Amino acid sequence: MATSSITKNFIIDSDQVETFVNALEASANDKTPRVPVNLTYLQGADQILKFMERRKKTDAASK
Repeated sequence: MATSSITKNFIIDSDQVETFVNALEASANDKTPRVPVNLTYLQGADQILKFMERRKKTDAASK
């Protein structure tokens, strides 16, 4: 198989394994804080059309 020829060329020593495991543990312990987001759920075609019209006006004003 092709994968056997690829993986036989890798040599991983214990220092590399320890570094990798430490990086995994650090990323698991370093939680990204939640950022509050203001959102509105659109329900129905009329709300979507109204939202898109406001978006078009905002985009045109920013140009």
